[in-house]
Amino acid sequence: MENTQKKGGFAGGIGFVLAAAGSAVGLGNLWGFPYKTANNGGAAFVFLYIACVLFIGLTIMICEIFLGRRSQANPVTAFKKINKKIGWFGLLAILVPFIITWYYSVLGGYTVKFAVNSFWGNDGNLANFAGNGWEVILFSAIFLGFALFVVMMGVKSGIEKASKILMPALFILLVLVVIFVLFLGDGVGDGLKFYLVPDFSKITWSSVLAAMGQAFYSLSLGMGAMIVYGSYTGKEINIVKSTGMICIFDTFVALLAGMAIFPAVFHFAAVEGIAATDLQLNGLMLMFNTLPKVFESIGYFGNIIEFFFFAMVIIAAVTSVISIMEVSTQFIIQKFRIKRKKATLFVAIVTFAISIPIALSLGHLLNGTGKMEIFGLDFLSFLDTVTNTVIMPVCALFSCLAVGWFITPKKAIEELKLDGNKFGIFEKPLMFMMKFVVPVLIIAIEVFGIKDLIFPGNVFSSDGLGVAIVSLAIIAVAMGVYFLLLKNTETGTNADEIG
Repeated sequence: MENTQKKGGFAGGIGFVLAAAGSAVGLGNLWGFPYKTANNGGAAFVFLYIACVLFIGLTIMICEIFLGRRSQANPVTAFKKINKKIGWFGLLAILVPFIITWYYSVLGGYTVKFAVNSFWGNDGNLANFAGNGWEVILFSAIFLGFALFVVMMGVKSGIEKASKILMPALFILLVLVVIFVLFLGDGVGDGLKFYLVPDFSKITWSSVLAAMGQAFYSLSLGMGAMIVYGSYTGKEINIVKSTGMICIFDTFVALLAGMAIFPAVFHFAAVEGIAATDLQLNGLMLMFNTLPKVFESIGYFGNIIEFFFFAMVIIAAVTSVISIMEVSTQFIIQKFRIKRKKATLFVAIVTFAISIPIALSLGHLLNGTGKMEIFGLDFLSFLDTVTNTVIMPVCALFSCLAVGWFITPKKAIEELKLDGNKFGIFEKPLMFMMKFVVPVLIIAIEVFGIKDLIFPGNVFSSDGLGVAIVSLAIIAVAMGVYFLLLKNTETGTNADEIG
């Protein structure tokens, strides 16, 4: 096994853990987890989510970090070193985060705008801002500029240094928001009861799948990021211990986000005399419509808390987008022997150009004009569905298959032991999870995800079928490009980075 640490890689375990945690902690934690909790029975969903992190997320993350570490290279080379026939797995794992950056930068722009505008009031601002295309594009560019600067600086001086500052700042801001919310008064107790007291009668197969999917997505699995970050580690970093710390941090942030949001929402409902279930608690509407109403109903201090909240969301979004930008940047550097600054600038320019129609399409959606759609979805929702519902589970499955069937769990565990990792009584269960349990669970997520896409509510959707076909076509294109252009050519390693 090759294990020459990359020049300029992570200086130590803490930097790696914070960077990887930053990748995992993103918008999915701060609004995806709360609204899915609201839609799936509250505390019972929280219980399922934690179980899925332990039994699915932990195993996949170990596999992905291990693949990066043993190859010390980009995802294409990582899989090629196992077997040239599966190198296209890595190309797909690079393509997914590249697509995600296109729309993530738009969402990041929204968080910057709402943070800046906190003291002037964001209540009712969503449609107005979304409909002002040039303003959305400007704030998307500002957000993308943050990420561009960090990635240009490299792993040690950019990503690691930024993570050491931003992740503690995010945690402190989140704790401050939670403390403030818990002392609001009326309705807080009802919010905590909804969030923390489980009613297991509300658990359905759909809620189990939702919890599996949320655990999967919130940990940045199936998008190449953990393979890339793993490639920047050396023997001094304990993969098993680090993975446990990343999962704990990511889950804790998600749980704290719920502690900040549900008591606040139930307090607002109690004060206004309405039912919490009547509020918009899904997706963008929770983040940019409902929460501003909640915070601004408190008065001037509510505006301050709103600013802290969106500042926290910006941090989470930036630490996530730098990790997914790094995936395509690393590959371009290593495959084409291009300097880091040029490669990063290229990725950023392409991302910004494609983000413009995505921003305009989202504006039409939020203003109800019904223009700029693909298969009945705005561009952002379309790309999010393609990546999250269809392709990301496939990428995570490939990582498990690579370790569980091509390398074999026994050999992988032996290699990890040589690097100082200890498993104790968990060794055999982990091997069984890698080889059988986790792949089966990922396949379940994939099959039922596509089923719900094509037959939402058990009714056939031609639009859903169209999305599924496009997703599978992207997978086929990645396979074709690999076998035509990359299988028998050098795709580079970390040692090839020239600056």
